[in-house]
Amino acid sequence: MSRRSFLKAMAAGGSLIGSPGLAGTSWRIQGSDRGDLRLVFYTDIHADGTAETSQALAMAAMAINTQRADLVLCGGDLIAGGASLTPDQAAPRWDAYMDMVRAIEAEHHAVIGNHDLVGVRPSDGSDALSDPRRDFKQRLGLRQSHGTFEALGYRFILLDSLRVSDDAHRYHGWVSSEQIAWLRELLSSIPAANPIVLVLHMPLLTTFFSATRGATFEAPPNRVVINNIEVLKLFADHNLILVLQGHLHVTEALHWRGTTFLTGGAVCGNWWRGAYFETAEGFNSITLRGDRIDWDYVDYGWTARGEDR
Repeated sequence: MSRRSFLKAMAAGGSLIGSPGLAGTSWRIQGSDRGDLRLVFYTDIHADGTAETSQALAMAAMAINTQRADLVLCGGDLIAGGASLTPDQAAPRWDAYMDMVRAIEAEHHAVIGNHDLVGVRPSDGSDALSDPRRDFKQRLGLRQSHGTFEALGYRFILLDSLRVSDDAHRYHGWVSSEQIAWLRELLSSIPAANPIVLVLHMPLLTTFFSATRGATFEAPPNRVVINNIEVLKLFADHNLILVLQGHLHVTEALHWRGTTFLTGGAVCGNWWRGAYFETAEGFNSITLRGDRIDWDYVDYGWTARGEDR
């Protein structure tokens, strides 16, 4: 797909799925006048502590460093299967992920994914943790699982997009009422023209299920943010230029009402079994400029056993 075709689709409010056609694209924004800001956004790592996948994480970190990013943002699912593990069982997986973080040279920020909730229902019958976010916060040195910071005139907002559920799904995509109140207060202090980048694990907006399951398929509550409209309405009078989201393991770009929603693929691809819907194991290289965003999806070169690319 040519850049012209991509921009025409984006202007029409369209969505495109799959890394082969999306690589090397650009679109206009009202950005900051304080200079270019280089980002790497990676998501869905699913560190499991095995030697093979730890080698892949080392390769990914090296490839991320070649981007010379100012900021590295992570979209969640840092480890694999935390909900059914005790903290002791999850520790080697956290160790593997933190080895990757230490190898990354740029400033690093992460949001929580569903696999990062530890001790929700341990499979060995142990008591559930009172705070399944505890290990995530301790490992990342955080007081809470949402936050905000500024860089070169851009406001970054990191959200916790999960709630534990008692149904068969085990969790839902949901931004809590506490975060909604926090967001409302935060946005009241941000000038309307200030460019904002929002980062969360569960997708706020996606066409993945329509594209893969049919136009009338209803997305399950553990695959998208259920109260997405409530969240997005908070930004109605603000310059929300970009939403970075994960969870689906595909690359997708969707433009809606002036905001681009990028679903970020996965470092683990198809859960360490190769590509997923033509999205290879990779990460996103993004440059925020005063008038545009430049974006590419980078395959960092890891090949799953039995995978022939």
